[in-house]
Amino acid sequence: MKIRNTFFRNTMFFCIMAMLPFSCSDDFVDVDSFDEDSESFFNSEEDYQSALIAAYDLLQSTYINVMLGEIASDNTLAGGESATDVPGIQEIDDMTHTPVNAQLRDIWSWMYAGVNRANYILEFKDKTDFPGKEEVLAQATFLRAYYYFELVKWFGDVPLAVDQRILFGDQDVIERTPKSEVYAQIETDLQFAAANLPYVQEETGRITKGAAQALLGKVYLYQDKFTEAATVLEDLINNGPYDLIEDYSTMFENDNENNIESVFEVQYTDIEGAGFGCLQCSEGNVAVGFNGIRNYSGPVFESGFSFNVPVQEVYDAFEDGDQRRDVAILDIEAWAAANPEVSYVEGYEHTGYYNRKYIARQGDLNTGDANLTNPNNYRAIRFADVLLMAAEAYNRGGINEAKAQEYLNRVRNRAGLPSITPSAGDLTTAIYNERRVELVGEGHRFFDLVRTGRAAQEIDGFTAGKHELFPIPSIEIELAGNRWEQNPGY
Repeated sequence: MKIRNTFFRNTMFFCIMAMLPFSCSDDFVDVDSFDEDSESFFNSEEDYQSALIAAYDLLQSTYINVMLGEIASDNTLAGGESATDVPGIQEIDDMTHTPVNAQLRDIWSWMYAGVNRANYILEFKDKTDFPGKEEVLAQATFLRAYYYFELVKWFGDVPLAVDQRILFGDQDVIERTPKSEVYAQIETDLQFAAANLPYVQEETGRITKGAAQALLGKVYLYQDKFTEAATVLEDLINNGPYDLIEDYSTMFENDNENNIESVFEVQYTDIEGAGFGCLQCSEGNVAVGFNGIRNYSGPVFESGFSFNVPVQEVYDAFEDGDQRRDVAILDIEAWAAANPEVSYVEGYEHTGYYNRKYIARQGDLNTGDANLTNPNNYRAIRFADVLLMAAEAYNRGGINEAKAQEYLNRVRNRAGLPSITPSAGDLTTAIYNERRVELVGEGHRFFDLVRTGRAAQEIDGFTAGKHELFPIPSIEIELAGNRWEQNPGY
C-alpha cells in the first residue's frame, strides 16, 4: 500500500510540474494489476501445485484438534500454569465450554480455511490440463474430506461447499448441512482419492492411496457402517505397504518419522517459527510445546507449558508388562529419580505424568519461540489404528470374530502382551481398551467414547444429549444473520 501511494503521488507531482498546455491524462490509472486474481490463476501445473501446498498448510493447524481431543476425554487434564491459563482449554476439560470459546472458534476457522483452499483448486479443476492432474485433484479432495471430517466430528451439521469457495456475502445464504450429507460427500471424496493416488509418493508427506483408504474406513466406522469399514480396511491391510514397526519405543522419536507404520502423517518443521499472535502461522507442532514439562532442565527433553497432563487412571489402564506405557506416558518423578540433574516446576493440576509421545525433544533449531516451533510430526493415522479399526468393524458388525481377534492380537503382541482368546471375555471391550492404551495422547479418545456411546459414563461433567457435539461459535451464527440454530444444550 505504501508503494502504491508513492507511485500515485509522484505521478501527480510530474503532471503539475510539467506546466504544459496539455491536461494531465488519466490513462495512467488504466493499467493491469500487479496482483493475480483467482480467475487469472491455474494456468500451469506449477499454479495447481502451489495452491495444493497452501491447502496442505492448514493440516499443521490441527495441533489444537489433537490436544483438545485428549483434554476433552478422560485421558488427561487441562493443566497449564493456573486455572485461568488459556480459559478456553480449561472450559473444555471441565465440560463448561460455551459458544464464545476461543479455541473452538480456532478449530472452526482453521478447518474452514483448509476447506476453502482445497475448494479453490477444485473450483478451477477444468481450467488447465497437464500430466498427473488427476493425482493433484485427488490430493485436494482428500484434504477437503479431512477438514470436513474434523468439522463434522466437532460440530455436527456444518455448511457444505463442494468445488467452490465460501466467499464474503455467502454467509447471508449458506445454511448448515445435515451431517449425513456431509459424511456422504466425505465418502465420495475419499473414494475418488483412493482410486487416483498411489500407495507410495515420491515426495514424503504427500497423501497416498493408503491414507485415503484408512480415513474412509474411519469415516465408515464413525457412522456404524461396519461392513463398508471392514471391506476397505481389509483391502488396505492386505495390499498396502504398511506394517507395525518392531520397536515401539522408537515410534514417536524425531528420527523415526514417516516410517512403515505411518499411514498418514502431518509434517512439521523447526525451520520457520511463529509467536502467540499467530499460532496457526507456525510450521512447528505447537501442541508439543504446550504438552511439555514446565521449566524443565535436564537430559532428552525440553521445557514447555505443562498442558494436557495424563491422569493416573490412564497410566493404570496399561497391563503389567505392556511395553507401551513408558513410551506413551512420562512419569516425571521416576525420571527425575533416575536423573538427579533434572529439575522442573509442577504446573496446575499436576499429576506427575506427561504425554511423552508429543513433548519436546532436545536437538531442534529452536527457531522463533522454541515452544511453538517443534518439528515433531503428528502420526495422524498409524497402521496400529487401522488394525484396531478393522478389528472393531469385524467384531461390532458381527462379520468375523476370528479376524477381529487376529488384528487385535497383532497390536497386543507387538506390545509384549499375550493374545486375547475367545474365552477371555467381551471382545468388544478388549478392543476398546486396546484403542485407549495404543492411541493415548494422539487425540482420538474423546471421539471414540462419543461414537460408541460411552462418553457420559467415562467423562466427568459430560451431559448426554449436549456434549456429543461442541457449540457453533456464536460469531459464526451472528454473521449468518442468526439464521442457524445452535447445537442442543448451548
